[in-house]
Amino acid sequence: MPNEDLIHLECGPARATIAIRGAEPVAWRVGDVPLLWTADPAWWARTSPILFPVVGWSRGGAVRIDGTAYPMPVHGFAAGSGFTVVDHAADRVRLELTDGDGTRRHYPFAFRLTVEWRLAADRMDGCLTVDNPGERAMPYAVGLHPGFSWPLAGAPRDGHRVVFERVEPGTVPVIAPGGLFSTARRPVPLRDGRVLALDDALFAKDALCFLDAASHHVRFENGQGQAITVASDDFPHLALWSRPGAPFLSVESWTGHGDPVDFSGELIDRPSMRLLAAGASVHHRLSWLWEDGSAP
Repeated sequence: MPNEDLIHLECGPARATIAIRGAEPVAWRVGDVPLLWTADPAWWARTSPILFPVVGWSRGGAVRIDGTAYPMPVHGFAAGSGFTVVDHAADRVRLELTDGDGTRRHYPFAFRLTVEWRLAADRMDGCLTVDNPGERAMPYAVGLHPGFSWPLAGAPRDGHRVVFERVEPGTVPVIAPGGLFSTARRPVPLRDGRVLALDDALFAKDALCFLDAASHHVRFENGQGQAITVASDDFPHLALWSRPGAPFLSVESWTGHGDPVDFSGELIDRPSMRLLAAGASVHHRLSWLWEDGSAP
């Protein structure tokens, strides 16, 4: 990606790089420790895409709005869209995406999506702001899909785990063909309802999706005292995803999720979509916190 398409942030020992296309963090490190993975297309060609105006797969690759089917990419179109930089300082950047002819082919609503990233010495703070400048209510969902380095900070890969803030159910929905949510569930080997030891077998059948999770904070730990905590208070759904053998773990924060297998209704009726009134605005904030407990 050409340098003019990238924004570089720094704060103390921390460095981050944000791609203008998609408002996507493509690098984050503290000192010499890379925390985001490198988007190797052999595994997955993204690093940390923004999800909007839907999260997940839409049945048949389309959403229905006022009786008309509109093609909708998985996780929406924001990740592939050109944003505009509206503010930039050494440690922060704010980027904006507004509706136009290209977006209306998928989503016939007026909107403004603002993505702000702020870098601190040991954390990245993000804020996704959705504005509805139109004259009718607008259904939407947002999410973040970061791929963190696994192994993290050079630790043995098989010592990593995810620790949930609160006790979670020991099952998750089975993902059906096409990325849709079935009513069947599969077990997740949570110790004490909170601790998930990571191994490739967990992801052999797609993502682990904790819908309406009790936890707002989860820790991705490397077993050697270092961890990334993902804190996302206004994102009710959490997902963990990788591919067997891939050098990343996605710890995803969602306000919505993909279609159920039998869903054929309007986008406004899709489970977990939010409805933003005409003229309204809403903020969705989250943080990624690096904890280097191995440091002397």
